[in-house]
Amino acid sequence: MLPMLLAGCHEKHPVDLNYVSPAPSFCEDSAYQYVAEQCAFGPRVMNSAAHDSCGEYIAQKFRDFGMTVIDQYADSKLYDGTPIRMRNIIASYNPEARARILIAGHWDSRQWADNDPDEANHHTPIDGANDGGSSIGVMLEVARQLQQQSDSARVGLGVDFICWDAEDSGESGGGNGDSWCLGSQYWSGHQHLQGYRARYGINLDMVGGHNTVFYREQYSMKYAPAVVDKVWGAAQRIGYGKYFSYDDDGSYITDDHLQVNRSGILCIDVIGCDTEGGGFPATWHTLDDNIKNINKETLKAVGQTLLEVIWTEQ
Repeated sequence: MLPMLLAGCHEKHPVDLNYVSPAPSFCEDSAYQYVAEQCAFGPRVMNSAAHDSCGEYIAQKFRDFGMTVIDQYADSKLYDGTPIRMRNIIASYNPEARARILIAGHWDSRQWADNDPDEANHHTPIDGANDGGSSIGVMLEVARQLQQQSDSARVGLGVDFICWDAEDSGESGGGNGDSWCLGSQYWSGHQHLQGYRARYGINLDMVGGHNTVFYREQYSMKYAPAVVDKVWGAAQRIGYGKYFSYDDDGSYITDDHLQVNRSGILCIDVIGCDTEGGGFPATWHTLDDNIKNINKETLKAVGQTLLEVIWTEQ
């Protein structure tokens, strides 16, 4: 993903202290474990055994949680001409439902730590615990919670979890924006089901770091401001307003949500920023993006907000 510039401020929503959420409790310990299990395979870089093995793990976990899984394979090339075999993993809850929402995030990790403070590490692949792994960990726990509910408490709408591949293999320096998000680029022109539609999408990226805040990303505000308002309002309603901030707007970020919007489905980006610097987390594209730097409270804030959105969707 690529960042751009910051923008201005807006008012917060009022908080109802008597509100009781209908959603179940998101288990941050489970989400953390799913992140750790992804990292245990090693860096999930394209054309690697770790990548392929982790893809099998993710698909099987969704099946274990009762999801219908579609594997979308496609051949592509990196910006330097290296051929790759991509695998988007689509897991669906209640696949027969016509009313659907989409929750997405990438599962690959970057092939080098080109933002590491030590230049000797700039050609070393990263674990991608936060940048990739955290999104999938949250999505897996949301899927588990959907499966755990009794028939009387089942959510009536459909939920599609899309795990993008080849998001993080773009050209360093940001000169070629099209070199990023290759899996979602492919999906936007070749959706997994003919005529697929969703009410809206929520893309997750770097949702498990320490000192993390989520600003309202500006492409999200341009394409889907009502969805941003829905998600940020849900977070504030259940007590996670300090994570989903109204204090500043975020930057324009090239991420997978752009491709979903280009497919005709409104989609926002929930992407972590550093609470002090305002930019990407300090671990971004460094060797410190490992399981030691995953924060369970951040996972909880994002996961519980997603459950609130799902359980209150009409």
